[in-house]
Order: sequence, then C-alpha cells, then structure tokens
Amino acid sequence: MRASILRPSILRRLMLLAATTGAALALAGAAQAALPSYTAVLAQFMCVSCHEPLAQVNSPQAISERQYLDGLLAKGLDMSQVKAGMVAQYGPAVLARPPARGFDLTIYVLPPVIFLGGLALLAFTLPKWRARSRRAAQTSLVGAAPLPSEDAERLVRELERFI
Repeated sequence: MRASILRPSILRRLMLLAATTGAALALAGAAQAALPSYTAVLAQFMCVSCHEPLAQVNSPQAISERQYLDGLLAKGLDMSQVKAGMVAQYGPAVLARPPARGFDLTIYVLPPVIFLGGLALLAFTLPKWRARSRRAAQTSLVGAAPLPSEDAERLVRELERFI
C-alpha cells in the first residue's frame, strides 16, 4: 500500500507544488523588499501647517495628513502615485524635497555653486595672502632698535632648547 501512495504522477505534482510555493514566497519576499518602509515614506512628506517632517509632528493637521497617506498606501499605490495624491490634496508644500524645476531648482543648484565659488575665491586670494606674508617677513621693522648682543645670545640659547 505504501508503494501505491508514492506513484510518479503524485510525486511530480508534489514537487511542482513545492517549487511553485517556493517561487511564490521568493517573489513575495522580493516585492516586500522593494516596498519602502512606512517611516521612509513618512520622511518624504511635511506637515503643511507646522513645516516639520510628518513623522515628527502630532498636530491635528499632521494626523489628518498621515490618515490620508495611510489611505493612499492601503490602496496599493506606488510612491509616485502617493506623492501625486498628497500634492493634489495638500499642495507642493507637503513634499520634503520639492521638485527640481522652476524656482525650486535653486535649492539644488545654489549650494554647489556657492561651494565652487568659495574654492575659486580661495584659489585666487590664498597666493596673494602668502606672498604678502612672505614680503612682510622679509622686511625689517622700521624704528625697532636692534637687540643688544647679550640679549641676542640669550634668545638664541632659549630657542635652541626648544629645537
């Protein structure tokens, strides 16, 4: 009777079922890994009344925004659709990172421009500062009396102790 239970057709069906289940679990795990976490989604939005990150605020407006966001996520929308829905409901101020177009483009362009401008300013002024300090070191002080020989010798001895 035992031999009749493990017929080749049943064995093939069991192997096919195991392979299908394994593949489904692997795909579900990959799909789960592709979805951002809830805190990562919250970090992309701001409270429009508090101007603080949505994850950190508990004002009535923030609670309303989170409930609307939960509804969008429950529908199974992807991140671009969720962002579009939040902007449609609350305006572009709800986004933590504004879109890179129009005046908002300056947020992305200005910091590198300022940094590069600062580097260029340093590259231009630093050689001038160094040249000025070298010239100042080479010129003698006008009106300064030379050290008496005993003071000069004492100064040399003191400096030699530090070398």
